[in-house]
Order: sequence, then C-alpha cells, then structure tokens
Amino acid sequence: MTRPAPGDPRSARTRERLRSALLAECAERPLEEVGVAALVRRAGVGRATFYVHYADLEALAVDACADVVREAVEALHAWRGRPDPVRAPDALAGFFASLAPHAGLYRSLLTPGGGGPLGRVLHRDLREYSLRERTRAGAADAPLVASAVAATFAGVLADWLHGLLEASPAQIADQVWQLLVALHASR
Repeated sequence: MTRPAPGDPRSARTRERLRSALLAECAERPLEEVGVAALVRRAGVGRATFYVHYADLEALAVDACADVVREAVEALHAWRGRPDPVRAPDALAGFFASLAPHAGLYRSLLTPGGGGPLGRVLHRDLREYSLRERTRAGAADAPLVASAVAATFAGVLADWLHGLLEASPAQIADQVWQLLVALHASR
C-alpha cells in the first residue's frame, strides 16, 4: 500500500475526518475503549484507509491533539515587550481553560510529569521554539533554559490535567508563568 503525498488535499481531508471522528469518540468514551472499527465507521472511511494514514490509534490521537501543542507554544509566547512576572498573558489562561472538552484524551497521551506521546511532542516543539528565541536574543544559556522551560511547562500541564495540582485555569496559568519567568531570569 502506498502512502499518500503529503500535500494531497484528499489525504488532508481524510486525515481531518479521522481526527474529528476520534475526538467525537473520545468525547463519549476513553481512548482505551475506542476501536478502529467504530472510528472508521464514524469517519466514513475504510479500515485500510485508516492504516494508510496512521500506524495505530495512538498515532492518530497524537495527530488529533497536535493543535493543543501549537496552542500551548503560541500561548506561552503571546506577549511582547517586558513580561509581567506575576500575571500570565491572557492567551495562556485561555489555553488552560480550553482543555476541558478533551481533557480525558489529553490525560491518556500526557502522563504525570510530562511524559507520554503528547508530552514528547509538546517538549520537542516548546524546546525548539524557546531555543530559537533565546538564541536570537543572544543568550549563552539558550539550550539549558529551553530544556528547562519545555520540561517545566509539560510537567505542570500534565500534573494539572491529572489532578495532582489543584488550581483553576487562570491560577495554573499564573503559577506556571511565574515559574517560566523565573527560569528566564535565573541565568
């Protein structure tokens, strides 16, 4: 079976149908209870089509949750000028508030401490962005701080989603923001 070309619009539509179907299935039951048969039926595609695009349900789930990673990275960098050291940008509080509809799915892909398949993607993307920004600013400690920022954010997000940290979305946004500002200022 051949893989579709990356820019193929039919492929993009099929992947979007599969992502939407997965999110709808996970709104009704945990990811561990979702089967490929029900998923492809909901998406209106064949089982073979599913496997042309994804190796398994976890790969689809990570792809379906990729937007949350992009939103997290954007929310963390949604400020200009000198950051307020106490209050998070509104985008960061909005990001935490937006997680509720699919929190169960995120918990299944993001383990406490920031691990799991979604945690790896979040860490990678956030570290790359932070490293690029710190390097552009001429910071000698860019790799160290980029790693610390990525690990701190992924860990706090995961622990909050798993109920290990009790805070409202606005409170956790401010708390993680204060940690990240301190990391940037510590070097």
